[in-house]
Amino acid sequence: MPSTTQSPEPEVVDFRLDGFAADEQVRLDFYYRIGLNEDMLAPLAEHHTADGTHSYYVLFDRSATYDHPGVPQYIALHLSRDQEKRTFDFEQKPLPLPSMAQSWLINRGCPPDAIGLNPELGTSPADEETKALERRLVGDGDHYAMGYSYTRDDPDDMVTLVALRALGESALSPFRVVVEEVDYEQWTHTLREGGFATVEEALQWCHHRLDGTAGPLPPVKPASFVRPAPMPKAPAPRLPGRSR
Repeated sequence: MPSTTQSPEPEVVDFRLDGFAADEQVRLDFYYRIGLNEDMLAPLAEHHTADGTHSYYVLFDRSATYDHPGVPQYIALHLSRDQEKRTFDFEQKPLPLPSMAQSWLINRGCPPDAIGLNPELGTSPADEETKALERRLVGDGDHYAMGYSYTRDDPDDMVTLVALRALGESALSPFRVVVEEVDYEQWTHTLREGGFATVEEALQWCHHRLDGTAGPLPPVKPASFVRPAPMPKAPAPRLPGRSR
């Protein structure tokens, strides 16, 4: 998670909209969702298509810390431009983890290898388990629906909790909780995942984590294995000279 005190001063976001217009509703939506806090947005990743038609951004919203407790601190933004009409449109979604923002953009046409995070901003993955889970969230984020998230930006307990529901899986752990914890002394973060059978169990664990009474994350159970039905036996061959 970026910090203006421990990481380089973030660049000003260039949305490349000079000379572009939009209808009143799009213009107002963009102003209130993006432009109003433009000076508080840090571009962690961005990609622009060669023809200038599309731009994709992973943004860290520094103003989120002043919003309601628990709100996501990242914004995934997709800008689309009509070069002939000189107009633009956009989609945006606040998300609790940068890997989820990357996945959201990839599912809207951004090349997966073009939206890597700037390594000079934010904390670094603490271990291989964190890196592996981040890669999986980026790659198959569309397999899960987010039902709950909470970001706590207390330096003594910087944690993000995300509850997910598996989509289209015969999973024994259909509900997942992803936990990101930041170590400010080491300037690293860890990401872990637990599996739950019901949404109530997943949310209860999240609430207990926030009040300090949660136990270890339960392991994610693999997808159930359905043994294939046995092939029907071929009829026994009739021996020559024998009758039924």
